[in-house]
Formats: sequence, C-alpha cells, structure tokens
Amino acid sequence: MKLNFITKNLLVISVAAVLFASCRNQAADQKKADYVAGLIDAIYVQQRTSETDAQCALAKKEWDKLTSAQKELVEGENADPDYFGRYTGEAMNDDPLNQDDIGENEILVVSFGTSFNDSRAKDIGGIERALAAAYPSWSVRRAFTAQIIINHVQSRDGEFIDNMDQALERAVRNGVKNLLVQPTHLMRGAEYDELCEALDSYKDKFETVAVAEPLLYSADDKEYVANAVVKEAVKVSGYNSAKDAADRGTAFVFLGHGTSHRAKVTYSQMAEMFRNLGYANMFMGTVEGEPEETAVEEVIEAVKGAGFKNVILRPLMVVAGDHANNDMAGDDDDSWKSLFKASGAFLNVECQIEGLGGIPAVESLYVEHTARALESLKKN
Repeated sequence: MKLNFITKNLLVISVAAVLFASCRNQAADQKKADYVAGLIDAIYVQQRTSETDAQCALAKKEWDKLTSAQKELVEGENADPDYFGRYTGEAMNDDPLNQDDIGENEILVVSFGTSFNDSRAKDIGGIERALAAAYPSWSVRRAFTAQIIINHVQSRDGEFIDNMDQALERAVRNGVKNLLVQPTHLMRGAEYDELCEALDSYKDKFETVAVAEPLLYSADDKEYVANAVVKEAVKVSGYNSAKDAADRGTAFVFLGHGTSHRAKVTYSQMAEMFRNLGYANMFMGTVEGEPEETAVEEVIEAVKGAGFKNVILRPLMVVAGDHANNDMAGDDDDSWKSLFKASGAFLNVECQIEGLGGIPAVESLYVEHTARALESLKKN
C-alpha cells in the first residue's frame, strides 16, 4: 500500500515536471517566434534607411534558425508565417534590371511591385521585355515604388530591386542623358503622383526627361484594354466568345485595387466601357470598394440581379500578386471567392489568376505609350 502511494506521487511529480517543461518550451518557442515577428515588422515599412539592408539580412537569418513549429507561431502587426514561408516561384527567373552600364538613353519602368516571384517575372517582366525588344538602343531598367515589397523580396530571396531614388541615382551615376519613365500603373493615381514628385528633384540632372502615360489614360486606352482582357478571359475559360459565356449563364468580374484618389473614376469608366461595348456579363469590382459601386456586396447584387449563375473572377491589375491570390482567390472567409460562394446565389465560382502584364496586347499598349513619350523627347 505504501509502495503504491509512493509510486502514485512519483507519477504525479513526473507528469507535473513534463507539463512544466512543456510550458517552458512553448514559452521559449513563442519568444523566438515573437523576436522574428518583430524583425519582419521592422522591415515592413515604406521608408528605406541606412539600416534597411542589415535589417533585411537579420530577419531572414533569424527566420532560418526557427524550427517548423516555431515558424508557425510567427505573428506580428504585419508578420506571419507566409512572409518567408510561402512559395511564390523561383526568384532566379526574374531579372531585377539593376545593372549599370546603362548608356546615354534609359527607359525606367516604374511599378508598384509584387513579392510573388512568378507574377513579377511574367507580368512586370513581360512589359519590360516588350519595351527592351521595341527599343534596342535604349537600356531598360526597373524601379518599384513600394519599399515594403522591395524589402520582402530582398530579405526572402536576396534579390535587390531599386526604389525610385536608387534607380535615378544609378542613372545619374552612369551618365544617362535622356531619361524616359514608363509607369506600369493603371491610372494617374496616388502612385503616379508620387512618381512624378520623386522625379522632379532629378530633372535638372538629365538633358531630357519624359514621363509616359499609365495604362488606362485615354478613352481609347480603356476600350483597347477592355477588349483585350475580355478576349483573354474568355479564351482561358474555354468559351467561344463573351456572348457564348453569357448565353450559358456565366459572368466575369474584373477586380481592381480601388483607391480614394480622384482617379477612382477610372474604375467606373471601365465598368461603363464594358457596357458600351455590349459586354453585358462583364462587371467591375475593387478590393478597396472605392468607388462604392465596385464594393463586393454591390457587385454580388449586380451579378445576381442580372441572372448569372456562374462567376469567373479575374484581376484587372498589372500583376497577379497578393491581391489576386489572397483578396480575390484566397480561402479566407473575406475573400471575393468565399463571399461569392457564401451568398448562395451562384452554382459555380472560379478564379483566373492572371495579370494584365502577361497579356501581349497590353504589353503592346505600353510600348505605344512609350513611343508617344519618345516623340516628345525628340521635340525637346
């Protein structure tokens, strides 16, 4: 009886010791994960400083030290396990276009940017390659306006992409005389304004400077892109035409980013353009829900009210990056795919994760915009 009592007490003590050790290990794991989360949050910023390169290197170094279980615990203001852990393709397939030996003539292609490697190489790279092929006597270089994305790619993949200031300093350092800036932005929105502001302080360092128009500048541009994206979406979906899709109860919803900038009217104009071109089964939405009629609830009601039972979601964005993969096609309850399904109004909801930059017709329009800007340079 006494032995049983001792044995039971030893067992209790052993269990308590195991639980204590387990709690201590969990606390240690969380502490390490929180440390890395803090390092990620420190580089999830729009301002580049003299410490940025070292911070990016340290964040990745400490992430690599974590166990698989510890990586799953990483959670911060912006940090999560996907920051370093999500696979988005091989960075080696992308060319950051940050080489020197630029020559006297440079086309600087300025994009917001994306951390999705495959999309960056296909969509942004597609535009850059089209411009390089069209203007072989000009050096094509890249700049991103989102330092947050630059830091993400640099820390995770070791790929160094210039921000606007770095790219302009590179041009000055290399003796560029004629600079043409081609934005890949959709419209003259906040990003375009910031680009022009950044360029203002460098204009006197070049003999000639020109800024080409963004993608959806004129009414002709909007009509051209509307036709191009509808043609591509219909082809990928396997229908013979937009009318064929409509007759079979299928609607397409094109998802833009959205903005509070006055340029948000561009999205309303694209929606009107689809209607004017006779595309009754084409709808316009935005992630940010600005303008208001492009919010997900409004679009669901519009598609439902039009009687369509099948929906295909596709980004109206240059790159099929985070917004396309998560906000549009993600599995979370608040993604567009999930919300369309949860409405119960549709038999089938599918997604096409394809950016505008990968459509040859769209690449050609950027080439045309660059041509117009080059003409203005010649006149100066």
